[in-house]
Amino acid sequence: MPAVLIRLRPTGPWRVGPDSGDRDRVDRVYHSDALYSAVCAAMARLGALEEWLDATARSPQPAVRFSSCFPFHQDTVYVVPPRHIWPPVASSKVRWKGARFVPLKVVETLLAGKPLSEDAWVVDGESECLMPSSAPPGSTLFRASVRSSAAMDRAGEGVAPHSVACVEFAAGCGVWFVAAFADDAAQEVWGERVRAAIRLLADSGFGGERSRGWGRAEMPAFTDGALPDLLMRGSGEPQGETAYWMLSLFHASEADGVDWERGNYALATRSGRIESAAGWGEQKKSTRMVAEGSVVVATAEPQGSASDVAPEGFPHPVYRAGFALSLRVPLKVPVAS
Repeated sequence: MPAVLIRLRPTGPWRVGPDSGDRDRVDRVYHSDALYSAVCAAMARLGALEEWLDATARSPQPAVRFSSCFPFHQDTVYVVPPRHIWPPVASSKVRWKGARFVPLKVVETLLAGKPLSEDAWVVDGESECLMPSSAPPGSTLFRASVRSSAAMDRAGEGVAPHSVACVEFAAGCGVWFVAAFADDAAQEVWGERVRAAIRLLADSGFGGERSRGWGRAEMPAFTDGALPDLLMRGSGEPQGETAYWMLSLFHASEADGVDWERGNYALATRSGRIESAAGWGEQKKSTRMVAEGSVVVATAEPQGSASDVAPEGFPHPVYRAGFALSLRVPLKVPVAS
């Protein structure tokens, strides 16, 4: 499957609203459905929205699928690990389950049935990342903070203080995600337009508080390749019975042959507000979706679907993308000898 790995280096704070909607809290993952919505907004500004929706949300097989956004530091990319292998066996030195994000090479090690060295890793409580024990004390990829400001009326007589949480990234850190194309023809049609949309969003911002300059990034870095080798080079075909490790949120379609009695998955409730001139700020319908890191057993690679989450009577559809971007992994990993 042709794909492109995209790295974004933020130039300031990012606001990723949590599922609860609390202003004083922030999520650590910019989810695939929010990323798809942002790209839709960019496609509208580029004059390609209807064609984009026909190729994705309105198509039984989307031309482009996105992973969620995960952190990176220099050349090390982090990811939400497969639930069936994480956390490892309990350790007296490392609280493995405290890590929400782990380096991709750690996942490769565990999928190969090899143990992790307790002396090689530490969990950073601030970012919930598994970091090398050689990292300087106090090192972190990002931290959550709360920034305060105040709204003032034009006469200067009324002041309304408020605060909002954000994520601040350390030097050399940022977020990455993958855009995967259905085939070479889809890449030919949409490859450059997806890049243009991401460049536009890097200038205008991802997430909340964009009017304050939040959510912006340097010029994106693009790495072309094919899945799964783009992420797990030299991993080869998994042996034995396999499953699908979700790198995106997933909303199953009727055609997806998922065995819900097996696998290891978690559910997330997604909501949010509409950004449209037809009804700015109206509440979207909520959707239950399979979360990143879930391991799903299916008869074939899951495709997922897009749901219309517009409130009743809204002038046009509002799509929430639940397209699956997954990697095939062994359902049962070998036991290290």
